[in-house]
Amino acid sequence: MARTVATTTVTDRRTTACAVAGLAAGVLLAVLWSARLVDGLGVDTADGLLGRDSLKDDIPGTGAGALFAFVVGLAGTFTACNVAAFGALAPMAGTADTRTGRLAAALRPLAWVTASAVTVAALYGGICAAIGPGIPQLSQSTGGNGILPRALQALIVFTLIGLTMAWLGLSALGLTPDPLTSRTRLLLIGALIGGFVIGRPYPLFRKAFAYAADTHNPLYGALLFALIALGNVVVVAVLFLVLALAAHGRIPRWLHATPGRAAAFTGTTLLLFGTFTIVYWGIRLPARYDYWWFPTMPWNAS
Repeated sequence: MARTVATTTVTDRRTTACAVAGLAAGVLLAVLWSARLVDGLGVDTADGLLGRDSLKDDIPGTGAGALFAFVVGLAGTFTACNVAAFGALAPMAGTADTRTGRLAAALRPLAWVTASAVTVAALYGGICAAIGPGIPQLSQSTGGNGILPRALQALIVFTLIGLTMAWLGLSALGLTPDPLTSRTRLLLIGALIGGFVIGRPYPLFRKAFAYAADTHNPLYGALLFALIALGNVVVVAVLFLVLALAAHGRIPRWLHATPGRAAAFTGTTLLLFGTFTIVYWGIRLPARYDYWWFPTMPWNAS
């Protein structure tokens, strides 16, 4: 009996420590994050991959548009509107089948996440192409305190995504109810990654967005956004396969060697990226429009 109580106490302490660590790390990352640096690196990456000025040069045709979309997704991997995709690594690595170290088993969780992300992005791309350039993400009008529609859309969409990721993290830690199966959780995480395109204000993405909207072709718009989503998950996918297959699955086996270790790792990671997304987009962004105060690091000062 005493051993059971002691084990429960240790588990509760570990859960609390993981939750606090995830929350604190997410807030700290949102405070320290330099959008100017990361976005600039993304544009430089796109310039290098395309061999031209990705922001200023016109997209010469449909094939070039498809390539541009994929490159935009890949170049934007580490931007604030996509970095939370790395939160998918923990639940994928914590999937039991990856412990075998076999490629087919490792591909299953990756396939569910990718398929869900691509589906959501493609649906949104098709809808936006059908509507055309009048969509909010391309509007230059301003609302209260000069906030642009795309900024307001980003605030709403990414805050909701962050809240969902935080809930998934708390659920993994056992602090909130968890009605999801492993597969459903992976599908939801993939849908959240696909949902990044709904709120993304990244300049390169807006260019791809405008190109898709100008075509008024839902199928082509769906293709472009699907390619953006694929570009978004390439680095995550490669890193996951390395983690899952390294040393014949040693890392996934380590996650499951101790009861609760995989859940703690998954919960902390999702809570970190969920908190970052909430704070960065839901609190830091409005502060730029003088709705309230948020600490500004020297490297982020205008």
